[in-house]
Amino acid sequence: MKLTIDHKSPVPLHIQAEELLRRLIESPEYIEGKLLPNEVELSKKLCISRTTLRQSINKLVYDGLLVRKKGVGTKVAESKSLSSKSKNWMSFSQEMSARGIPIKNFELHVSWVFPEKRIASFFEIKGDKKILKLVRLRGRPEGPFVYFESYFHPSVGLTGEEDYKSPLYEMLEKEHAVIAMISKEEISAIAADHFIAEKLETVIGAPILFRKRFVYDLNEKPIEYNLGYYKADSFVYTVESRRE
Repeated sequence: MKLTIDHKSPVPLHIQAEELLRRLIESPEYIEGKLLPNEVELSKKLCISRTTLRQSINKLVYDGLLVRKKGVGTKVAESKSLSSKSKNWMSFSQEMSARGIPIKNFELHVSWVFPEKRIASFFEIKGDKKILKLVRLRGRPEGPFVYFESYFHPSVGLTGEEDYKSPLYEMLEKEHAVIAMISKEEISAIAADHFIAEKLETVIGAPILFRKRFVYDLNEKPIEYNLGYYKADSFVYTVESRRE
C-alpha cells in the first residue's frame, strides 16, 4: 500500500496520517499480527514529524485499534481488546446531555494567568510562564448550580480563540489532537464563602460539593487542572463501580 500525504490539503496532517493508518491496519498482513513500521521509518515515508505521527497512533490506540508494547512495537489489537474498551470519558456538557438536562452558560471567561504554586507543581512547569485559565458558571436555565475553574498545560496549545461553549474534550481532540484519557478526582464537602455563594446564588455557609479533577492524556501527561463547586441541593455526584 502506498502511503502518501497531501501537504497542500486543508485537512490537518495528523488526520490524514490517521486515515492512512486506518486503511493500512485493515490489510491482512497487519490483522494477522505483523508489527507496524517503527515511528522513524513511518514518519520518513509520510514526510511528517514523529510528533505528528504519534498523535495519529495515539488516537488509534485510544480507539482500541492498535496496541503499543514497550520494547516490542505497535500492532493491530485483537478483537477481544476492541470489545472490552471502555469509552465512558465525558465532559460536563456530555454528562448533562446524557441525563437529559438542558445546560446554560451564565458566565464564560478566558484569560492568561501565572499559575499558583500548586498548579505549576502539578504541571511540572515554572511559575513565570502564563497558562490559559477557563472560568465557567453553568446550570439549568432557571439558575446556576456549578462554578468551574480550569487551567491547561501550555503544551496543549490552546490559543484562547477556541469555541469553549462546545464539549471541552471533544474540542481538545479535534482541534489540538489532545485526548483526555485519565481523570483523577478528589471530592470533599465545604461551606460556601462569599465569592462562591454569590456565584451560585446561595447563602454564605451553604453546603458545597467541591471537586478537584486532574486530567491526563494518553501518555499520562497532565493537561488540565480543574476545580468544580457544586450546589449540594441541586446536584448529586454519582460514582459507579463494577467488580471485574
